[in-house]
Amino acid sequence: MHRLIPALASHGTTLLLGFALGIYLLPILTAPDSPATTSLTQVQQSARYTATLRRDLKGSDPLHWGEGKLYVKDDTIALMGKLAPGPDYRLYLSPHFVDDRTGFLRHKADMVQIGHIRTFNDFLVDVPQGIDVSKFNTVIVWCESFGQFITAAQYQGLR
Repeated sequence: MHRLIPALASHGTTLLLGFALGIYLLPILTAPDSPATTSLTQVQQSARYTATLRRDLKGSDPLHWGEGKLYVKDDTIALMGKLAPGPDYRLYLSPHFVDDRTGFLRHKADMVQIGHIRTFNDFLVDVPQGIDVSKFNTVIVWCESFGQFITAAQYQGLR
């Protein structure tokens, strides 16, 4: 019995560590290729708005962050930068700047989900027809599966 407890603890810890590592690595291993530089450059050159993602937001942490330059067009949102890898990232537009989970949940009813983010080095996300980006001022990256704030950037003045 004295040998069974340490063995169970050791195997249980290894199993939990492997599971956590799998959750972290699976999105990286299954992510599609980043968008072509020419596509990103086209969005950059014709962007209506720009913003900067920063790692130092209140709701970001060493495992949940984004950095780089965002470009917002009427039909496309692009990032030239990086996101911390994770599962089930979604891109939202908000009429209110938020920088953490609490702010996101407080204002979620006023937001619109633009689409899935499937790459972590640069991305292009199409804006669905009927959504007017000028009616919002903030782009937010949110992990839907875990209810986790990743990052945000304000692209026009607060309302």
